[in-house]
Amino acid sequence: MKLSVKAFGLACGLLWGGGLLCVALVNLAWPAYGRAFLELWSSIYPGVHADQTVRSAILVTLYGLFDAGIGGAIFAWLYNRLAC
Repeated sequence: MKLSVKAFGLACGLLWGGGLLCVALVNLAWPAYGRAFLELWSSIYPGVHADQTVRSAILVTLYGLFDAGIGGAIFAWLYNRLAC
């Protein structure tokens, strides 16, 4: 069975980006929630800060969509190559 590279990449990007968006939005309402998690990602993704702004929430979401989308596509491609 082969994986669809596009579909798997999109699914990974949406799940990871959506998860980051949820944590960032809850952090806007309750500043202590997910603070260490967001600080971790602010050290990895350039331009993202662990402050409580909508701009940071959107930026971390976009990075997550792109990052996990590419990672998921690479995983699906490698899986298809090795499964043959």
